Amino acid sequence: MSKPTSYQRLPHAQDCACSVCWSRREMARHAPSPSTRCAHCRPASARPIRTLQMGRVGGAWKPLVSEWTVEPAFICEKHTPPDRPAKWWSVAYQDSTSAPSEQFPF
Repeated sequence: MSKPTSYQRLPHAQDCACSVCWSRREMARHAPSPSTRCAHCRPASARPIRTLQMGRVGGAWKPLVSEWTVEPAFICEKHTPPDRPAKWWSVAYQDSTSAPSEQFPF
């Protein structure tokens, strides 16, 4: 069954509630991802605090040996992953040779 081309090209109303218009509106909204870090989270960083040995590399003096300070990463409680996966991820292993039992009926 073919539809007339004039029907297929009709514009949708402003307040249209069809799935196409709903999807288009949802994709246009900007929602931050739960994995996006907030202002409280910070990545790990390392920076040199003292140069111990310099050397000429490619005609320029460069530090060869340095002492470094390392700041560990900090992840706020909101973005810290749970200690273990949710219960529905826990699946018992059963290969094709094992027989079903009351404990594992599948």
